[in-house]
Amino acid sequence: MSDALLEVIDLTKRFGGVVASDRISLQLSAGDLHAIIGPNGAGKTTLIGQLTGEITPDDGSIRFDGSDITALPVYRRSAIGLARSFQITSLFADFTALDNVALAVQAHAGHSFRFWRNARSDGELREPARAALAGVGLAERAHMLVADLSHGERRQLEIAMALATKPRMLLLDEPMAGMGPEESARLIEILRKLKGAMTILLIEHDMDAVFALADRISVLVYGRIIASGDPAAIRADPVVRQAYLGEGGTGAGHG
Repeated sequence: MSDALLEVIDLTKRFGGVVASDRISLQLSAGDLHAIIGPNGAGKTTLIGQLTGEITPDDGSIRFDGSDITALPVYRRSAIGLARSFQITSLFADFTALDNVALAVQAHAGHSFRFWRNARSDGELREPARAALAGVGLAERAHMLVADLSHGERRQLEIAMALATKPRMLLLDEPMAGMGPEESARLIEILRKLKGAMTILLIEHDMDAVFALADRISVLVYGRIIASGDPAAIRADPVVRQAYLGEGGTGAGHG
């Protein structure tokens, strides 16, 4: 029996004649930060969709903490500690940052029908929300409306909402997208502090962030993992350099 927290075995997904996931296999141990990189159309978005339960694989399996979760719906995966940012929930622009995180705590607890009043008054919701905001550097923005936050701060808020549900593993889908250099540097530092305490699967096109953060990197090209290893091994791999890193060294966006 594997001791991996997340184990992906021969995951396969086809859309018509396109093989978006071609027998993908991955293992993440507790505390790992594993990055998935790849050019446009590589299948990164399809992979994360299968991990969260939004896309059903055609073949293969997904195990989380030893249990087969391949057929589990999205909400069940969230309940066992698998959290995705940034599509966990939509942000409420007319609510404060603290309100948004409190709502995430309450929804995860399963009694969101009462959330409008309770999320603003219940200490059991507010205190975890405050702690999550502090964890991503937004403690001083707690009472600001989301509409008044910068793009980078909204990204930080979405991570706080995921952390507030106390996940065992965090799936991050291109968190640096649309950020300027300063905002990216700030988010890299936040993720660096989470390393070890949180298992993270990072899908990202920003190579500076990937090589600064990842313990291990897998390279996805046309639905297939062509290489997997530590950052130094990936940098030195001639196949990777030709297929991906050689494309200007920056990688491509969504896929």
